[in-house]
Amino acid sequence: MNTYTIIIIFLLLVILFSSWVSVQQGTIAVTTIFGKYRRMLLPGLNFKIPILEKIHTRISIQNRSVELEFQATTLDQANVYFKAMLLYAVLDSNEEVIKNVAFKFLDEKNLMQALVRTVEGSIRGFVATKKQSEVLSLRNEIVEDVKSQIDHTLESWGYHLIDLQLNDITFDEAIMRSMAQVVASNNLKAAAENEGQALLITKTKAAEADGNAIKITAEAERQAARLRGEGVALFREEVAKGLSTAAREMHQANMDTSVIMFTMWTESIKHFAENGKGNIIFLDGSSEGMKRTMEEIMSISLMNKEK
Repeated sequence: MNTYTIIIIFLLLVILFSSWVSVQQGTIAVTTIFGKYRRMLLPGLNFKIPILEKIHTRISIQNRSVELEFQATTLDQANVYFKAMLLYAVLDSNEEVIKNVAFKFLDEKNLMQALVRTVEGSIRGFVATKKQSEVLSLRNEIVEDVKSQIDHTLESWGYHLIDLQLNDITFDEAIMRSMAQVVASNNLKAAAENEGQALLITKTKAAEADGNAIKITAEAERQAARLRGEGVALFREEVAKGLSTAAREMHQANMDTSVIMFTMWTESIKHFAENGKGNIIFLDGSSEGMKRTMEEIMSISLMNKEK
């Protein structure tokens, strides 16, 4: 075997091995012939035309993310600073989509520049129509507005915006300080209102309790007075029955009923002495006083007999 044969065999082997190309999972390779799009190679081992067919680019169909930091101005001229995370991916593995991804931009750097500037411009346009007091409460609205505006543009590039997360929204230091003061004053106002409501409830409940106590006390006093009255009436009724019985028995025994009055009078004096508790009661204890008392009782008895 001569030298020329060896060289030819070597060149054939080089050409044969260079005809096979490996494409990683999650990646699609785009080939060209003389600079013109030829086809796309799917993940795995692929055959390509030796020498003529070249790998133009390898496109990842996996999700990709990029962080953004930019500033926008609100309708009332307040500066807002955003920190965001952009999640995007190739729209699908359709051939036309892959061709757009491969040939729309010169390289990855130019794609990222266009993508970032498009998102920033969309957010700035939205924020410019809102006041600074509204921005913090409009995170979801900002994201939805951006998606609705740039989705069509990204599709023409072969990409799809999966998610946009606004991780941080801040203002100038003076605005942040004034917003903190507003929040603090609102909290103090809410605390004062809650304290006033609590005090009102406490006083209302105390007044209701006092009123109920007064009602209960009045009702108890009313019941006590009624029972005392009934007791006095029953006592008087029993006294009258006792006197009537005693008078009837004395009349049957041919005795003067005035003795009952005298006995009651002496019992009363005894009761005064035992239960007076220091109170002073002036009574005439002489024999003349007793005689006068008896004469008065007798005169009352005579008057009753005449009637």
